[in-house]
Amino acid sequence: MTKSKKHEFRPNDYVVYPAHGVGQIISIEKQEVAGFQLELFVISFEKDKMMLRVPTNKATEIGMRSLSSPDVILKAMSTLKGKAKVKRAMWSRRAQEYEQKINSGDLISIAEVVRDLHRTDDQREQSYSERQLYEAALERLTREVAAVSGGDELSAAKQVDDVLMSRAA
Repeated sequence: MTKSKKHEFRPNDYVVYPAHGVGQIISIEKQEVAGFQLELFVISFEKDKMMLRVPTNKATEIGMRSLSSPDVILKAMSTLKGKAKVKRAMWSRRAQEYEQKINSGDLISIAEVVRDLHRTDDQREQSYSERQLYEAALERLTREVAAVSGGDELSAAKQVDDVLMSRAA
């Protein structure tokens, strides 16, 4: 392995880590682990008060990616406008699929979960587990929308909410 390997991610870049959502690369550091020299991305997830160290050579392999392009954000928003597709499978099976979509890190899949689990005031109430999955997906979606637009999460949440409400109208 050459010393001057070019990384596609740099310090201060915002990235999406599949299992945790949007984080910011604080630095790239070298550490010795089990006798091996490793180069690691140090990623901060401010909202979760969490730091994550990811080996630079494994970053893309595990699904770490740059923020979505504005085109992908638009596609995610149009996904939200679609009709909810709720399968007739058992809830445990559907919950597992929703969880996989959320942890895939794919913005369109996350938007599908938000769309499918969104409830308006006149619809039946969500179960606790439905609400947990919905809120997790909604948070991932709004964080990425906020990071891409350069705005704050509140305005991103309002933007997502407006799209969901326009669908209900």
